[in-house]
Formats: sequence, C-alpha cells, structure tokens
Amino acid sequence: DALPICLRRFAAKMSLHTRLLALARSSVQHARCIHKTSLQCGAGGSLFVHRDTPENNPDTPFDFTAENYKRVEAILGDYPEGHKAAAVIPVLDLAQRQNGWLPISAMNKVAEVLKMPQMRVYEVATFYTMFNRKPVGKYHIQICTTTPCMLRDSDSILDAIQKKLGIKVGETTADKLFTLVEVECLGACVNAPMVQINDNYYEIGRA
Repeated sequence: DALPICLRRFAAKMSLHTRLLALARSSVQHARCIHKTSLQCGAGGSLFVHRDTPENNPDTPFDFTAENYKRVEAILGDYPEGHKAAAVIPVLDLAQRQNGWLPISAMNKVAEVLKMPQMRVYEVATFYTMFNRKPVGKYHIQICTTTPCMLRDSDSILDAIQKKLGIKVGETTADKLFTLVEVECLGACVNAPMVQINDNYYEIGRA
C-alpha cells in the first residue's frame, strides 16, 4: 500500500507545480513596470535631480505651523546634542503630513530647522518611497503587487480600483481625491493581498 500513497503524494506535488507554472506564465504575459509609479510620483525610484516647476521650486511657500514647531521640538528631544540631524526622517514626515506632499521648499525648511546641509535632506527624501515629491490625492491608495500579493491575485484588485476610479497606476482623479500607486512589499504577506490607504492597512487575506 506504500507505493500508491507515494504516487498520490507525487501527483499532488506535480499538480501544485503545474498550477504555479501556469500562474508564472500568466504573470509574465501580463508583466508591468513595477517601478512606474515611483517615477510618476517622484519617490525613491524617480530621477534624483530636482527640476523646478511652477508648483515645486525653492520659492513654493512652506513653513511649519506653530503647533508643528512644537512637535519638531518634541521630536528633537529624543536625540542627543550634536545628533539632531538624525531626526530628518520624522521631521520630513511631519512636513509631508502638514502639506500633503513634500516640495523642495519643505525639504529646505527641514534642513534649516535641523541645521544640516540641504543635500543631506534631499538624499533622504529621494531614497525613501514614503516621501511624495509630487502632489497626491486626499486618499493615497497603495496596492502591493510583490510576489506574495501577486500570487493571491492582487492584480484583480488593482484592475477593479482602476475601473472604479477611471485612472491608471500613478494617476490622480480629477477631483484630487484619489491617487493610485503600486508599491513593493508592505510587510503584510501573511494576509495577502493587501492595500494601504493613507496610514491604514487593509489585509484581505483571501481563502
């Protein structure tokens, strides 16, 4: 009886292998440029050279509110003297939350507040995709299409969102309410597929 059991296990493994191969072929046929979103939204995958535009240049108005200056001071309190520049990420995040996105004038203000070279701030802002160097909508929809989510059919979710909103990946609706982007792993593989909208995670975890 041992032989039939081994054969059944082998057949089951081959069946799974066949299904995975079919899915892989399908994925290749529908391949996309995963980093297209980063290029369009000015995140880490974008050109590292800033180009002035009417809406994004050193003269674009930006300053922290009085309330956010207090938050900056609270953030700096977590860092020892002589190492305040280490607060660049949380202070950049604060600037982005206040403004909705991160123009170069906001980066310059962060450099001024932290008393660090502007180039050091640019290096951080252009490296991390969490910093949006172009305007995004009120609701920033970030759908993960990395391997675990792709295997759980994240493409169908992406297609549904595009059809519902009438926009493509990297675009914003005309009313400035929704921006749709495609992102790398968001660390919720166990419940893939998943979508992040602003700061909220939606883990779908299809059965």
